[in-house]
Amino acid sequence: MKKQIIILVMLFGSILIYGQTQDTISYYATIIKSNVYKDYKKMYRPSSGSLVYPFLTPGSNQYANVLWDWDSWLSNIALRQILTDIGSDKDKKEAVKYEQGCVLNFLHYGDWDGYLPIVIWEDSNPRNVMPENIYDVNMHKPVLAQHAAFLTKTNGGDANWLREKFYHLQAFVNNYKSHHKNKATGLYYWQNDVAIGVDNDPATFFRPAKSSGSIYLNCLMYKELLAMVYLSNQLNQSEIGKEFAEDAKNLKSAIQEHCWDERDGFFYSVDLNLTPAKNRLDNTLGKDFMIHSGYPRDYDCLIQRIEVWSGFLALWAGIATPDQAKRIVKEHYSNPKTFNSQSGVRTLSKMEKMYSMRASANPSNWRGPIWGISNYMVFKGLKDYGFNIEAKELALKTVWLFGKDFETNGALHEYYEPETGEPLLNKGFQNWNYLVLNMIAWLEGNQVVEEF
Repeated sequence: MKKQIIILVMLFGSILIYGQTQDTISYYATIIKSNVYKDYKKMYRPSSGSLVYPFLTPGSNQYANVLWDWDSWLSNIALRQILTDIGSDKDKKEAVKYEQGCVLNFLHYGDWDGYLPIVIWEDSNPRNVMPENIYDVNMHKPVLAQHAAFLTKTNGGDANWLREKFYHLQAFVNNYKSHHKNKATGLYYWQNDVAIGVDNDPATFFRPAKSSGSIYLNCLMYKELLAMVYLSNQLNQSEIGKEFAEDAKNLKSAIQEHCWDERDGFFYSVDLNLTPAKNRLDNTLGKDFMIHSGYPRDYDCLIQRIEVWSGFLALWAGIATPDQAKRIVKEHYSNPKTFNSQSGVRTLSKMEKMYSMRASANPSNWRGPIWGISNYMVFKGLKDYGFNIEAKELALKTVWLFGKDFETNGALHEYYEPETGEPLLNKGFQNWNYLVLNMIAWLEGNQVVEEF
C-alpha cells in the first residue's frame, strides 16, 4: 500500500488534468478491480459443436458461444493479469485448457492451404462455409502465433501442446506471405475492408481490393513473425525459425522504407493501388506514341497521410528507432489538436476531415472515439521506449475513464467520447477493456503480464 501511495503522489501533476485527487484515482482503480475480479470465470466456455476445445469468450456474458481472433488473444492477456493478481495455483491451472483451446480451435480447421477463419461459431463448421476463393478474402488476423507464444512463455517455454498443429500454424503464416503480400514493397495488405478489426479505418474502409498496405496489419505481422521464430526454437526447429527471422527482418525494413514519413514524423499506411509501370501505346496522341515512356513510375506505393492511431503501433511492435519514437511522442501523442484527449488517444486525429463521434455498430466507429485497446497498445509502446511520464498519463486517463463508467453505469462500454469520457455504445462490453488491470499493475509497481 505504501508503494502505491508513493507512485500516486509522483503522478499528482498528471491527475490534475481531470480535476481529480490521488484518492479518486485510487478509488477508481479499486472499483475496476472489484467489478472485474468477481466474474472473470464467465469467460470460460466448454467445448461445444464446432468448438471442439474449451475456449474463452472475449466479453464474458456479453458474447454467446463464439470464438473471435484478436479478441480472444487480448482478453487472454487481461485474464492472466487477473490470475496474477488474485488467482491461486489451482485457478491458474484451470485456465490453461481454455486458453490453449482458443489457439487449438482455430488450428483444428487448418489445412495445407493456410486458411484460418476470423471467427468460429458454435453451430457452423468453418470448412463447410469457406469462401469460393480463400485467397481473395481476409482471414484470421496475424496474432495466432503471438497468442501461442504468449501461452508457451506462460507455461515455462513448453510448446509441446502445439507440436502436432505447428504445421497448420506455419501454413497460416505462409498463406499471408504468398497471398496477402505485395511483392514490390514487401508490405502486407488487406484483401478488402471486411472484418479488419479496426472497422472503418479510413486507410482501408471502402478502398479498392488489395490496395491497403495497412500499418496496423504490418505491425501485427512483424510481431507474428517474431512469435514464429520463438515457437520454432521452442520446438527444436531452429532452421525454420531462421527463415521466419529473415522474413521479420525484411518486413521491418519495408515498413521503415515505405511507411515512415520523415516530413510528418509518423508511420502511415500506404496506397498500393497503382497501375503497372509499363509502356502504354496510345495512337490518339500520334502513331506509336508510348505514354510516359520517358520517365515511367519508379516508386511502388504512395504514402497515405491520414493520421490514424495505428501509427503508434510502430512503438508497440518495436519497429521505430529511438529518434523516430521521440518525434512520434512529441509531435503526435502529445498534441491535443490531433490525438491527445482527456480520455486517452483518439483513434483518428481530430484534424482529419473524416473525424466523427457518431455511434455505429456495423461498422464499429474507429474514426475518433476512445477505445480501451488503442489506449493500451499506445501505452505499451510508450512504456517500452522509456516514455514513462506519457505512459503514466495515458494509464491514469484509462483508469479514470473506466472507473467513472463502472461507478456511473455499473459496466464498461465499447468506445467513448474523447473529451468527456461519456460512453457511446454497447453497455457491458468487456473484452480487451480488462487490459486496464495490466496498466494498474504497472502504475502500482506490481507484477505486470504482457503480451509476447
